[in-house]
Amino acid sequence: MKIGSEFHKELFCRSFIDSYIQYQPEQLAWPELDAIALDRLRKIPFWEEALNTELAAGAKIKAYLPMINDPLLYEAVALQGEEEARHGRLFQFLIQHYGIETSGQPPAQLSSNPEQAFIDFGYGECLDSFLGFGLFKIARQSEFLPEPLFKIFDLLLQEEARHIVFFVNWIAYLQVSRRRGAKVLRGLSSLWNYGKAAQRMMGVVGSSAQSNSQDFAATEASVFLDNFSLELLISECLAENTRRMSEFDSRLLQPQLLPVLAKSILRVVTAFSQRSSHPNEKITS
Repeated sequence: MKIGSEFHKELFCRSFIDSYIQYQPEQLAWPELDAIALDRLRKIPFWEEALNTELAAGAKIKAYLPMINDPLLYEAVALQGEEEARHGRLFQFLIQHYGIETSGQPPAQLSSNPEQAFIDFGYGECLDSFLGFGLFKIARQSEFLPEPLFKIFDLLLQEEARHIVFFVNWIAYLQVSRRRGAKVLRGLSSLWNYGKAAQRMMGVVGSSAQSNSQDFAATEASVFLDNFSLELLISECLAENTRRMSEFDSRLLQPQLLPVLAKSILRVVTAFSQRSSHPNEKITS
């Protein structure tokens, strides 16, 4: 398949549209939580950030839609906007249903460049999802929260996986249509944009740590991060990313740079860990 062709566009748009799942957040099987589970849920510090991110995503996509002339691309991007807005409703319901306190942060202002805002959001979503896949797996295995909640969150991650596959194909299609589709150029563009996404993520993490008075990181996180290590996190991110990406048509592009970088980091971390565990071991040739 030729990247940037009409067939490519039909494939990634139709694959996205046809895999849409119909549901209403308020009608999902929200479980009753005991005091321990409710306390754990309420102490997780990122619910408001997740809500604001999804609401902002829906607004960014709505602002970008008038710039899309192709009917099929318009339909697919509009559908993603609906799903992002639905994610926002889901987090709103979760916060209200379980009495989670929020600070009422005002929504972010829209960018004067809607297309670039959509591109920035897309790369950020790819990075967030890659890390989220691994963290979700670790938390689920630890039974940190009741399984019915993880089933709801898994539905979100399934949709996030669809979004990032659509995005990497859309951005490649866009780059080819603008004569910037050479593989090396697309790779450099991805590296640059992922770097910006990582900077934004670190800014959000730092801001959340300063504004959140609940010492989640030092207390509750230890429940599902028992024996947690960077090596474990990266390994789970890679494994879960592979599993979720295997569900898509193999002809579609998938995120490549993040797994490659993660594997490189994992090799370094593993080597350092092994060296630290055997500090007096001599290296023989």
